Amino acid sequence: MVALRQPRGMTVDEFHAWEPLEHPGRRWQLVDGTPVCMAPASDDHGRIQAQAAYLLTAHLQERRPGCAVVSAPGVVPRVRAVTNDRVPDLGVTCSPPIGGKHITDPVLLVEILSPSNEAVTRSNVWAYTTIPSVAEILLLASVKIEAELLRRFPDGSWPEQPAVLAADDEIRLASIGFSAPLRSFYRTTSLALGV
Repeated sequence: MVALRQPRGMTVDEFHAWEPLEHPGRRWQLVDGTPVCMAPASDDHGRIQAQAAYLLTAHLQERRPGCAVVSAPGVVPRVRAVTNDRVPDLGVTCSPPIGGKHITDPVLLVEILSPSNEAVTRSNVWAYTTIPSVAEILLLASVKIEAELLRRFPDGSWPEQPAVLAADDEIRLASIGFSAPLRSFYRTTSLALGV
């Protein structure tokens, strides 16, 4: 395929047809009409993502077989949907696969916070809150054993601040009936091994 020049104010459809000239093998997301290249993950970031996918998948297969974890799924926020195609680290959906570029009706989105991309990740979190099906957003720190959890209230609103979880706390994800020690997400990282 021929690499196309980046259009100005790109739409989601243009983004899907576009092939970047720079960093063609990397992941990209569309933020307010602008493609943003996502840097390769650090070792700990990748290990946290893999462990989270493992823990959540094992839980879903046993307790919610109609649900699935998707790695780096495309999600389109409700606000500015034409110019946004965000990519969380993990998404959980209980809808059947449709074979498209996005997961449908995600109920849980997981991001791993890295110092190099924290501003973009936090911008994504705001966008995720506009997706009607999203009930929870989990942010896992990559430089310490800590997490932030946002849970939608029954009236559809979101808390002003996330619940902050420390290393010895339990993560409870009501959207999928999951509970585990926060430390279990970091089991294979240098943070857990004290390196």
